[in-house]
Amino acid sequence: MSTKDEILQTFREGSLLTKIIMINSAIFIVVALLNLVFWLFNSNLSIAHYLQLPASPSVLLMQPWSILSFMFLHENFVHFIINILILYWFGTLFMQFFSQRDLVNVYLMGGLMGGITYMAAYAIFPALQPQAAGAMLEGASASIIALIVGAATARPNYSIRMMFIGDVKLKWIAIGAILISLLNVNSENPGGNISHLGGALIGYLFAHFYGKGTNIAGWIGKALDGLSNLFNRKPKWRMVYNQNDKNNAEDVDMAYNARKKAEEDDIDAILDKIKAGGYNSLSNDEKRRLFEASKK
Repeated sequence: MSTKDEILQTFREGSLLTKIIMINSAIFIVVALLNLVFWLFNSNLSIAHYLQLPASPSVLLMQPWSILSFMFLHENFVHFIINILILYWFGTLFMQFFSQRDLVNVYLMGGLMGGITYMAAYAIFPALQPQAAGAMLEGASASIIALIVGAATARPNYSIRMMFIGDVKLKWIAIGAILISLLNVNSENPGGNISHLGGALIGYLFAHFYGKGTNIAGWIGKALDGLSNLFNRKPKWRMVYNQNDKNNAEDVDMAYNARKKAEEDDIDAILDKIKAGGYNSLSNDEKRRLFEASKK
């Protein structure tokens, strides 16, 4: 089996968490290679620019796909590695409390809310407005913190062992992640930290309402199913490839129609007999045939 086949097999047979990690990894590698090519030819072109989420709504209208693509994009290697490791650890933990489909739904919905919160912040806060025209967002951080907070809301006292620290309850990890993002809003990455808060909100709301029997992220799964059905729709018509196939189909139809006509005539005769002599005038076989016809 070739390396390509092994990668495709891993993608097909892996969990939905594995698929998300592989999509993030593939985009990181492709963007890094393209950036290398552009650099070698002294080009300022950047493919990542078209995948990042802009803070400006007018720019978003020119690249609407970026509302989804940004949450799978990482240009910096350290940023990529840290996010992938945290995604793996807490994604695996999240699936202990919820399903794989829930993981995908919360990942996407957390990222969407992170993006919306990011754009809203640049439109609302005066300190950020001067930077809005050129501000761009990338990374899975908002999606990941949604998974962390979702797991912590569902099982706040669940403990995990952390290196150099020991056992720590999930609620403290989630609270710590939120506080770090909040206290770093006035750093060099204000928009990114604000987007984390939007993702955290979705994680909390998802787990809170899930415990009450409502899946607020279920619409994401339905939308994905709709897209899947759209691209995998089966043809509604039977194709006739040659005259023999057509003749065979006509013969089958004629035989079916003849059989139905005979059954209808038989039932009509039984009903006429009931009119003439009543139900008790029927034989056991006639009563059986009438009973079977009534079930069709």
